[in-house]
Amino acid sequence: MSRVGAEAPGARRTGTPTTATRRLTALVMLGLTAVSWAVAVRQMHGAMDMGVATRLGSFGSFAALWVPMMAAMMLPGATPAALRHARAHGGRGSAAVPLFVVAHLAVWTLFGVAGYAVYRPHGSVAAGVVVIAAGAYELTPLKRRFRRRCREEVRSAFAFGLSCVGSCAGLMLMLLALGVMSLTWMSLVAALVLVQKLVPARAALDVPTGLAIAGLGLLILAAPASVPGLMPSM
Repeated sequence: MSRVGAEAPGARRTGTPTTATRRLTALVMLGLTAVSWAVAVRQMHGAMDMGVATRLGSFGSFAALWVPMMAAMMLPGATPAALRHARAHGGRGSAAVPLFVVAHLAVWTLFGVAGYAVYRPHGSVAAGVVVIAAGAYELTPLKRRFRRRCREEVRSAFAFGLSCVGSCAGLMLMLLALGVMSLTWMSLVAALVLVQKLVPARAALDVPTGLAIAGLGLLILAAPASVPGLMPSM
């Protein structure tokens, strides 16, 4: 005799996405990432990278670069969170993922708006100070708290985005300070962001990373000409 309330063969529990949904989510995130990198690289080729002296131009041109940059840099590490978001929405997971992506990128767009408002072309001293501060932030309990939330909690896409901004704020300010139009700095920061979203916090990795970033800041202060692409060529 079958047990009362037993699930019928093939039935799925609410909140558990199918294998097809998980694969579709991963493919969507991978596809968006690839397209975003292609768009960002193309936009950068048409922009003037002057290192610390880079001018952002009009807000429209900046936004056209910033949004695909954020998608390229942030979506790979957000894929596990998108999968958890799909799991939380059960059968509606496929429809929830695009909304998750839009909300996540909306938070980073707001960060870009704030960055555009305060950004000014600057010198090596300002860049060095910002990079040292970014390295110091990597070692703080606040950074670890935001990083943990960014890796573990998906209460909503917006809350997830805010946690990730808190986790990556130092790295993104470093990018703005060193050269937001630089594909090299973008790639390096994107790699750090991805590792920190996928790998749990460990002092053996995080302390050397923070110290290396701070060391880069000191190098910029002491010998800015030794950092490739930092200073505009004369």
